[in-house]
Amino acid sequence: MTVLGAPQAALAWLGRQGTRAIAALVFIGLALPPVDALLKPFVTEAIFALLVIAFVRVDPAALRGYLGRPRLVLAATAWTMLVLPALYGAGGLLLGLDAFAPDLFLALVLQAVASPMMAAPAFAALMGLDATLVLVTLVASSILTPITAPLFAYAFVGPGLSLSPLTLGLKLLAILAGSVVVAAVIRRLVGAAALARYGQEIDGFNILVVFVFVAAVMENVVASVIAAPFLMLGLAALAFALSFAVLGLTALAFARTGRDRAFVLGLMASQRNMGLMLAATGGALPDLAWIWFALCQFPIYLTPQLLKPLARRVLARASA
Repeated sequence: MTVLGAPQAALAWLGRQGTRAIAALVFIGLALPPVDALLKPFVTEAIFALLVIAFVRVDPAALRGYLGRPRLVLAATAWTMLVLPALYGAGGLLLGLDAFAPDLFLALVLQAVASPMMAAPAFAALMGLDATLVLVTLVASSILTPITAPLFAYAFVGPGLSLSPLTLGLKLLAILAGSVVVAAVIRRLVGAAALARYGQEIDGFNILVVFVFVAAVMENVVASVIAAPFLMLGLAALAFALSFAVLGLTALAFARTGRDRAFVLGLMASQRNMGLMLAATGGALPDLAWIWFALCQFPIYLTPQLLKPLARRVLARASA
């Protein structure tokens, strides 16, 4: 095997692990706090790279099809960026979280107002689902975020939190526009045939990039578990419960579009870009909010592996 062939083979092997590798990232991040601290400054670059990968692998024909019939994308965007944040906020107020657990309520609101994760299209692709639908909805949701996030945050949390919508909008524009340009250049230089041929290697590289983000938020989780094990267990259970509730409710709301589309939209809606909210607030959040964001990574990165058998059955029924 050549020197160049060894890394390529390693990436292909990693890519073949798919959702198993994604699930393992969480536990690797827990086990390596020094590495987590080293990678933390590169979160923005990792998010950009994930979106470039998603744009590179998009099916142009499928993309044109969704843009030509935008009703589903618009409905999914409205559900993700308007309905779900309203449900989160109203539910928290009804339960009195703003009074007896204000830090947790703040974290829940910020989670709800975030757009879907940049890695969501890649996760959908690893599960064999419609990554193009996720990508188009992700872009539309990201465009809305500078408007909807500050409005919902102000409505539920109050004026004490400044999200700087102009700064957030400029950052989103730079990330989205830049990733589109880079992806277009890569597709032009490499070609669709080569991208398809090296699909496993691209999947492997994508998994490595995802690890950068996972590691950044996992730095202090182990210490927090040791300090308050019952609180952390309860928060982790809540994170899983909310993730599956959002997935199920979204799939039910879009059931008429087909089981495969409803399932992938539910997966996307349950995976929120909390890293972007951390950046928008300058990290000036209470410790409990940081811990909540870290614990939410467990359902995000374990769900693709846990639900992959269900995804296969959904796809089989959709194609039958």
